[in-house]
Order: sequence, then structure tokens, then C-alpha cells
Amino acid sequence: MTTPLNNETSHSTLSLPDTALVSDLFTLRDYLRWVSSEFYLAGLYYGHGTQSAWDEAVALCLGALHLPWNVDPGVLDARLLPVERQRIIYLTRQRVTTRRPLPYLLGEAFFAGHPFNVDERVLIPRSPIAELIEDGFAAWFPEEPPQNVLDLCTGSGCIGIATALYLPTCEVTLADISQDALAVARENITRHEVGDRVRAVASDVFDGLEGQRFDLIVSNPPYVDARDLATMPAEFRHEPALALGAGQDGLDIVRRILREARSHLTDAGWLIVEVGNSDRHVEAAFPDVPFLWLEFERGGQGVFALSAAELDAHAASFA
Repeated sequence: MTTPLNNETSHSTLSLPDTALVSDLFTLRDYLRWVSSEFYLAGLYYGHGTQSAWDEAVALCLGALHLPWNVDPGVLDARLLPVERQRIIYLTRQRVTTRRPLPYLLGEAFFAGHPFNVDERVLIPRSPIAELIEDGFAAWFPEEPPQNVLDLCTGSGCIGIATALYLPTCEVTLADISQDALAVARENITRHEVGDRVRAVASDVFDGLEGQRFDLIVSNPPYVDARDLATMPAEFRHEPALALGAGQDGLDIVRRILREARSHLTDAGWLIVEVGNSDRHVEAAFPDVPFLWLEFERGGQGVFALSAAELDAHAASFA
């Protein structure tokens, strides 16, 4: 006969002092198990790079110890120094009590296989556009890669900088209305040593890019509609509202992009825009436009592509 579990076994141990935890937990394996249990009990929301309590625990522990994702499993049984244990405990407490997304606590997020500085001045990178970057946008540029790329509403700069890293011959402009976001983007330009090909400029959509044309414009703009914004989990409320909400149907910025993008594209250029859950609003607002909705191997939705020719043909719809 199975003995029922005592209710105490499902209680959080975060009420214990750090000294008690440090004295009972020693190895990385110990902390992975403990952090995962605490995250499960706390009912956290995952959506900033992980999908479960276990994945988040792995990300926290490895990030706290500056270990890579593909670390040798033998390190699991290594005993941690007291200062390392205390850092993991501190980060776990912060994640549970403040609901701050883990990348903000670590100050770093990975996108398209590369690390980027992040904090509350920018969204946490999580766009499925990473897959397109890793493939060099080959579906649209099968013979030669784009030479001039615009990352519009750039935030941390992750899309544009990752593009520059995967396409070493292209030049990239990062544009954003937020000076705070541009400061983070410039940190990432320096971090990845791409300052000779990547620049960050202040621009309210296209208003700061007069006379400039690009082979490819990629944008992950604000697109959350009012209803989704009001019901977002606590974790998302740590991200800058300016980078999330965009009016009642989430298309305030997208409409401007569709209306103005053609004058900033070369004749053979392409526009790629992420609109997430607001894809239904896009379809409803522009029923006659042949948006190409992209599919992704690693999941994600709401990214469309339009050619310069298609923007020309449907200019009246965007006016």
C-alpha cells in the first residue's frame, strides 16, 4: 500500500534562511532539483526562452555559474562553492518573489545561438525570426545575400546583429524610437564587435531614415492588442510597455510599416514583420493582401513576408 505524501512535502522551502539551504545543498544536481521544485510550486509563467520549470531551473543554474548549455554532464556532481550556492539561491528567490523574467535577472539572453545583453529597457529576445537568420534569409535571397538590412523597432538589436553575424558581407541599421533601447543595442554592437557594419539610429518607425533604402527590412514591432496586454502574466509586465502594446487591435505600428516600407525598399527588396497573435487582426484589416505567413520548425507564428512588388500592388490597401 502506498503511503500518502505528507502535505509538508509540497511546501516551499524558500522560507528557510540561506544558511540552511547552503548547508544542505551542495552539488549542481542538488540545485537543479531544488530550483525546479521551487519553480513548480510557485506556478511561474515560462515564455522567455524556456517552457517548463525544469528548463528554467537548468537555465538559471547554468547561467548563474557561467556554464554553457552543452556542459559535460559530469559537472552535475561537482560541489559548488558557498558563493555559487548563494547566487543560485538569490536568483531563485528573485525569480519567485518578483516574477522578473530570468534573462533580466541574468542580464543575458540567447538569440540565434548568440548571447545578448538585456535588461528592462528592452524586450527579451524570443522571435522565431531567428530561424530565418540562421538560414541566411535564403528563401528570399537564394543567389546573393542582402547587402543592406534594416532591423526596425530593434530593441536589444538581436535581430540585426545576429543577421550581421550570419551574413558577414551585409551592412545593418538598427532603428528604434527608444533611446534606452538604443543604448542596449549599442552595448550589443560592441559586445559582438560588429561596429564596422552595424549602426544604431533613433527613428520613429521610418521618420529618422529619410532617403535610405534597404534590400531587406525585418521588424518585430509592438503588436500586442489591448485585450492581450491587459491579461498578460506578471512576467511580461517587467518588459517595456512601449515595446508591447500597439492600440486596440495591436496594429498601430504595423499599419505605419505597411504604408511606408515601400519607399525604403529596393525594387527587389522584401519586408518581413512579426505580428504574433495579432495575425488575425492583420488578415481582417487587409483581406485582399496576399500575406505569406511563414512556418517555423521550432514553433512560433504570426510572421509575414511581402515583396516590394506586392507592396506596390496593394498600396491602396495600406493608404
